[in-house]
Amino acid sequence: MAPQRFHEQFGKIQRALPGVPLAMGPDDSAEFIYEKGVVLARDGEEARLVEDTVRGHFAATEGLVADHVRRAGPQANRSGITRIQVGDPGHGDHRADHAVAGALHALREAEGRTGRRLVSRNHVVHIAVNACPGDEPVPAPRAAGANPAVAGAPYDPETAPGVLVIDNGLVHDYRAYPPLARTQGDPQLAETDENGVLHQYVGHGTFIAGLVAAVAPHTAITVRNTLNDAGAILESDFGEALFDAVDDAGWPDIISLSAGTSNGRTDGLLGIDAFMRELREQRTLLVAAAGNNGSANPFWPAAYADLPGFEDSVLSVGALRGDGEAGACFSNHGPWVKAWAPGERLTSALTGFETPVPYVYQHSTYDACRYGFTYSCTCCSPRHTGLLSEDGPTGKPDQVMFEGFAQWSGTSFATPVAAGLVAAHMSAHKETDPRAARRQLLAATTDSAEVRGARVPALRPPTWRPVPVTESAGSA
Repeated sequence: MAPQRFHEQFGKIQRALPGVPLAMGPDDSAEFIYEKGVVLARDGEEARLVEDTVRGHFAATEGLVADHVRRAGPQANRSGITRIQVGDPGHGDHRADHAVAGALHALREAEGRTGRRLVSRNHVVHIAVNACPGDEPVPAPRAAGANPAVAGAPYDPETAPGVLVIDNGLVHDYRAYPPLARTQGDPQLAETDENGVLHQYVGHGTFIAGLVAAVAPHTAITVRNTLNDAGAILESDFGEALFDAVDDAGWPDIISLSAGTSNGRTDGLLGIDAFMRELREQRTLLVAAAGNNGSANPFWPAAYADLPGFEDSVLSVGALRGDGEAGACFSNHGPWVKAWAPGERLTSALTGFETPVPYVYQHSTYDACRYGFTYSCTCCSPRHTGLLSEDGPTGKPDQVMFEGFAQWSGTSFATPVAAGLVAAHMSAHKETDPRAARRQLLAATTDSAEVRGARVPALRPPTWRPVPVTESAGSA
């Protein structure tokens, strides 16, 4: 993703996590966001090793202060992770955090000896990756209906596959949309501000539940508001929150997760290591979004699909553009992305079925695709004129009214489409093992699309309608 775009959107994440100073990484590049002045280590002996090693390294290194090194949270929890403060979080700005970089450097020799990672940044996990969605939602006419349209399938509560959506909850009137009448879950908190305008990403979880319900109407859907802080959560809290979600609802057949982060590494996220190892021992299939950075770098937890031992328990999903023939410009890509589904300009329930609700756009316009694509992609069409700086909105933003449906783009939405297709396969073939259903579905898929010159398996729902793709005005 373009650094300019990243800088413009950084303020959204900072406002979602008030009181948590954040930095950009690695160093001051635009790949991910993390907590300043803090690193993560595994509970117990490894945390003690990290703390002692960092303190000793800082004491011997000019420009680093050992006095700041201390535990910054509980020494034991279910996620198996301890936060260790290594610097003054209030020092400097959002660019390179030298204390965190120094702590990572201090453990390199020990990590070389042990053959595994001992320390990590505390990354921000987010439903819009590093605050950069494919685009913002736009109103869609109710008469046009959902896209994918709702499939015709009987519902049997005794055999319906269970789908757990980890997101930001459900809007208050979601049951006004008939396909969601049976959906259960947590409410979306603080939907609007004092002026009745929708907060950022409100309706994201409802939109996703609507996509699952359209592709697989026979599923039992539960939506959690794990990511209720404008879609953001610290890695140190994410593992515990995932455990809480499955404790509340039980381990489902499928988890649909449209959130994650890159971390500049190829071995996963330390903060969810315990959860992922527990997932591997269950029968649940995690269907995870590949991310919207237009990058080939691994994005977690989706990229676990490419790690030994996790291939069967994780399905990583990239987004196809509107016509389904190629990858969407924003979608992450690479061999760790195992399936592709429509993710550009989908239509689903957002909010406002009872009362129209305004939404104020606060993001920049682009004259051309920020990833270099020549079709009229979601970077520049639709275009919104509200601007956002690190200090907040500037200029006069657009305001539109939602009356139920929205059109939205992102790998966030390709993910529930793929999850729904796995669930639909389970019901159609009386398959009770979601991981077996995933293997069977991919093995039976003959459709393909072109992504960065490679042919990839394309999961296109029968009720999905392609959206015409045109060349942008500025293309050669």
